[in-house]
Amino acid sequence: MRNNKDASLNMALTPADTAVSTLGQSACASPKCSDAFTTDEAGVLVGISRDTLATKDVAPVFFEEAGPRQQLFFSPHKTKIAIVTCGGICPGINDVIRSIVMEAHHHYGVAATLGIRYGLRGFIPACRHDVMEFFPDNVAEIQQFGGTILGSSRGSQPVDEIVDAMERLGIGFCIFIGGVGTMRAAEAIGAEIAGRDLPIGVVCIPKTVDNDIHFVSRTFGFSTAAEQATEAIACAHVEAVGAPYGIGLVKLMGRQSGFIAAEASMGLKHVNMVLVPEEPFALTGPGGVIDVLETRLRTRGHAVIVAAEGAGQHLVDETGRTDPSGNPVLGDFCGLLSAEIKRHFKEKALPITMKAIDPSYIIRSVPANTADAVYCGFLGRLAVHAGMAGKTGLMIGSVNDRYVHVPLPLVTRERKHIDIHSDYWQAVLDSTGQPRFAPDQA
Repeated sequence: MRNNKDASLNMALTPADTAVSTLGQSACASPKCSDAFTTDEAGVLVGISRDTLATKDVAPVFFEEAGPRQQLFFSPHKTKIAIVTCGGICPGINDVIRSIVMEAHHHYGVAATLGIRYGLRGFIPACRHDVMEFFPDNVAEIQQFGGTILGSSRGSQPVDEIVDAMERLGIGFCIFIGGVGTMRAAEAIGAEIAGRDLPIGVVCIPKTVDNDIHFVSRTFGFSTAAEQATEAIACAHVEAVGAPYGIGLVKLMGRQSGFIAAEASMGLKHVNMVLVPEEPFALTGPGGVIDVLETRLRTRGHAVIVAAEGAGQHLVDETGRTDPSGNPVLGDFCGLLSAEIKRHFKEKALPITMKAIDPSYIIRSVPANTADAVYCGFLGRLAVHAGMAGKTGLMIGSVNDRYVHVPLPLVTRERKHIDIHSDYWQAVLDSTGQPRFAPDQA
């Protein structure tokens, strides 16, 4: 099936784009016992489909396959690993940390696994955050809790000071857990390390509930967040059917990509309209959101609307403000939507009852579900394998159900979005029964 999740694979790639950097020659035998060592020559085909082959001459492109290597760059008993978590919290971060520590300790016997507190701030001496040392005993149960045992933060920090701290700590490689902003920071840190000709590796694990990172079929935490969101939707449905012309409005996370709203709506069949950032819909007028809502209320007596937080930004004034990570502070579209709905139906003399629910911080604060916990285990282990082999400047991604090494310059090009002309978005429309809204004419 062709869908939006394959959209990132349609980027024009060359073998040079997918080449992975290494710190140097691997010269140390791995102490890990495995019947499934991976070679650097193993690759996963990417960027090829029947359509592209039929229309133009396309050279095969492969991502390097992730997995343990028989030969390592780092001598395990002399190597320190650092872990840092950046950006917003997300279900599964503690699962990833636990996986990294267990793999590094039990299977490689590394000298130390260090935790950097409160994101990149933890590297900066002036911030005075202590470094944690991890052992199997102090991470054994952390997967039971949401958030991150390390804490997190947003915003940039001086790259030179970060690399200075890495040198002082004697870090062999650092595992960055974060979203696109974190990947960009890791890329800059990697460039500073290369400029100093230091043997320090940079390995990234994609983290964001928004699921908006390229070359990742799903980011960890997304499954849990979508599952949690269905609870809010169920409550909105109860409110909506409990009164004549009841409306339940649920605001979900998704600044630039509406995957949580789409997935949760398909997972729970009570949703009648999904509004996402990728679709520039009209709010009023024939075929607009409120026009479709009125038809729904007059025929069925109730409605449930799910809106991603970044939906409808074309209809509200820009705030002109940014958050500590440099992201624009979004306008209050759900406030505008609520006001317009109330105004419209007051004019129509239709006595609506509307309840708005915003579970945003709840859905990202819970422990990972089973699917995410398993996924996090793979990501953590594979990040250790990549780092020990001397791989650097990469993210652990997944293509065609295989784990791969994705160079950071590919990851940071842009974010992944829902293709509203895809089979995936059509499935959302089929699930909700909503039509294609009239486009905004402003």
